Amino acid sequence: MIQRIQTFYLMIVTLLMVVTLCCSLVYIGVDGHQVTLSAFAISDADGVLSHTVAWLGAILALSTALPFVTIFLYKNRPLQIRLCGVLCVLLIGSLLLTAAFTYAVCTNIFADFDITWANVVFRFPVLMPIISVIFTVLAMRAILRDELLVRSIDRIR
Repeated sequence: MIQRIQTFYLMIVTLLMVVTLCCSLVYIGVDGHQVTLSAFAISDADGVLSHTVAWLGAILALSTALPFVTIFLYKNRPLQIRLCGVLCVLLIGSLLLTAAFTYAVCTNIFADFDITWANVVFRFPVLMPIISVIFTVLAMRAILRDELLVRSIDRIR
């Protein structure tokens, strides 16, 4: 289990998603008003919670737990491949939700201000789901390679 390369890839995905879950994702500042979007909340500069973002937090939490659980399902490789596919969908969904909440913050909270995309700063943890999709696809390929190797050995010659 530990010596397989897909375990390494899935562990990297888990660590990247932990970083994404713990750090702030987007910073928006206009005319002295500052808002930060994190995994579970939209808060202002004082740290006062203005809105909850429960769906984004739930998807990111699930995207953190799923690769870790997938590591321990090494005896059921087809299930591992399916779970990696689900993980890719969740990661892409988290990116879309981050973009949607950023747009919602720009249009609702800063409706009175003249906001441009220059005022929106995407922090480095926003890139973590993209990197995680790449490592998840690499893990899927390695799991598929293992499955094909096992099937070729099981054939009667």
